[in-house]
Amino acid sequence: MQLTLWTYEGPPHVGAMRVVTAMQGVHYVLHAPQGDTYADLLFTMIERRDRRPPVTYSTFQARDLGGDTAALFQTAARDAVARFQPQALLVGASCTAELIQDDPGGLAEALGLDIPVIPLELPSYQRKENWGAAETFYRLVRAMAPAPAPRSERGGRRARCNLLGATALGFRHRDDLREVRALLDRLGVDVHVAAPMGATPADLQRLTEADFNVVLYPEIADTAAAWLERTHRMPRTRTVPIGRRATLAFVDEVAALAGLDAFAAREALDWRADWYARSVDSNYLTGKRVFVFGDATHAVAAARVAAHELGFTVVGLGSYSREFARDVRAAAAEFGLEPLITDDYLEVEARIAELQPELVLGTQMERHVAKRLGLPCAVISAPVHVQDFPARYAPQMGVEGSAVMFDTWVQPLMMGLEEHLLHMFRDDFEFHSQATPSHLGRSGTPVAAEPVPAAAPEVNAPAAAPIVVPATAGAAAVDPQWAADAERELHRIPFFVRGKARRNTERFARDRGVALITVETLYDAKAHFSA
Repeated sequence: MQLTLWTYEGPPHVGAMRVVTAMQGVHYVLHAPQGDTYADLLFTMIERRDRRPPVTYSTFQARDLGGDTAALFQTAARDAVARFQPQALLVGASCTAELIQDDPGGLAEALGLDIPVIPLELPSYQRKENWGAAETFYRLVRAMAPAPAPRSERGGRRARCNLLGATALGFRHRDDLREVRALLDRLGVDVHVAAPMGATPADLQRLTEADFNVVLYPEIADTAAAWLERTHRMPRTRTVPIGRRATLAFVDEVAALAGLDAFAAREALDWRADWYARSVDSNYLTGKRVFVFGDATHAVAAARVAAHELGFTVVGLGSYSREFARDVRAAAAEFGLEPLITDDYLEVEARIAELQPELVLGTQMERHVAKRLGLPCAVISAPVHVQDFPARYAPQMGVEGSAVMFDTWVQPLMMGLEEHLLHMFRDDFEFHSQATPSHLGRSGTPVAAEPVPAAAPEVNAPAAAPIVVPATAGAAAVDPQWAADAERELHRIPFFVRGKARRNTERFARDRGVALITVETLYDAKAHFSA
């Protein structure tokens, strides 16, 4: 076990909560102490849902451990069914309650309830949130699906599919679902059931009536879709439509499964970001160094979009999804990279600091890291904070998703250049903060402005020579200091590469025993590292 202040995934029971919160007519009774009820805030505060998740906690306390905690759980389960009248009941234990081994599944079965009771065995000390969500969805599908039967012919009706994988607290899942629905309708394919998001247990019983399954998020839906394929002979898609190329490949795959001609549908797609790729301004993006980290689905898709559609150079790729590490390694091999498979944010921060990319694509934590390092950043994957659950329509998948990603990724680079120019000229006599705004013209009255002080010239002062400390055996490395003029010159460097310039210069000075960094040292270091 590792003590940390940040985690990319919560315990597996949080994944179960994501599934039941997305659904309707399902309730989850969680054997948990009072402190584990924090998970409600993930949905009401961060995702800004208008209702609490359908979860009842047994909420035992320390004083209850000497008594019958099993009776507390049974009472909570019985009361939840009476109050909420669910179509199906899920039961399980939180990471803390797992230690007392009360067997929620057996306790719920002993109640003899008149609705399906689905026990969840989620090993909190071996698995994490996405695995918990996948296991929960799989158990629900398996419990609700009818017995295998021969598949009926389609006849003259339109092809129909299920959309699998969208959950609560997912990164843009709500909007992705809407975008893919519209894309499939344009292809001539009906959506039979979308699950877990918006589905009921009765809907899960109808899953096998569809012709095939569309797996939107493999981390959540792949286990259930694979079982449906094995047991009910329902084929599934393997392409996630994130980015232009992937969306076109997805259209081809769906058309093949539905027996349709995809050519007309491909031609009708309107890619609004294409004009920029043909413009002169797009040259500014070519070769920009980008680091990508997130869940496997979004990280791999983002890396391919960055490299193949925007002309970026992917210098780092990683994921916290250990269950999909093989897919991430295969994608990293396309770019000649060694992937970073870790759930330790400090390792990710160290890799970003080492690579010094020009753009970071990651989670909420990478946003913090990039801000600390002075690097542009865009969020592409959960976990995310409240600002990445927008009220507006902002998918990541399909045609509109490619436009949203384009805007989101390019903006930090473009605005970074503008911000650098503002910093660069902030001390200029014409543009300093107390100067009259240019749109007021000459008649404008400036705010009582004090003259901007200029550095007093040193009369007959010889140029400061670097102070060199002779290296002695066993002596500790000298921490170099910055001269005032060198510090001013450093601030003329764009802020998004300033940190790298500072570190390289200090390393150059330290290696040569230079105690005072001057302007000459700064440019000597630049020449050294540019060679």
